[in-house]
Amino acid sequence: MQAEMLELAKYRIGKAKECLADAIDAFEENRLSNSINRSYYAMFHATRALLAPESFDSKKHSSILGYFNQHYIASKKIDACYYQMIANAFRVRNKTDYDDFYIVSKAEAQQQLDNAQAFVGFIDDFIADMRYYK
Repeated sequence: MQAEMLELAKYRIGKAKECLADAIDAFEENRLSNSINRSYYAMFHATRALLAPESFDSKKHSSILGYFNQHYIASKKIDACYYQMIANAFRVRNKTDYDDFYIVSKAEAQQQLDNAQAFVGFIDDFIADMRYYK
């Protein structure tokens, strides 16, 4: 992998971890909608970190998720449960950000936070395994 792509992947995974820390803080402060938003963005930035070596990026979240599904899930490089996590987080984040009067439950926010922690940890480990990029 080219050095600059590795640096970009590291930068993006750093953003993912920062969003994850924000999600934890928001959850602990009972700011549940914000926790869901930050949980989703943690997964989103981790996915963008994964895609950095392929020089694929998009401003559209659906394009990032679609590329991830097509090139990593369908090819069985990554288990489908990870796509389900981010796709669900995308739907829930859209509801909390854009639907009037959508009430987030603590259990729903906890589930999204747990998924984000698992997702970011997995992608971070996946990227760190340099055998993948050879």
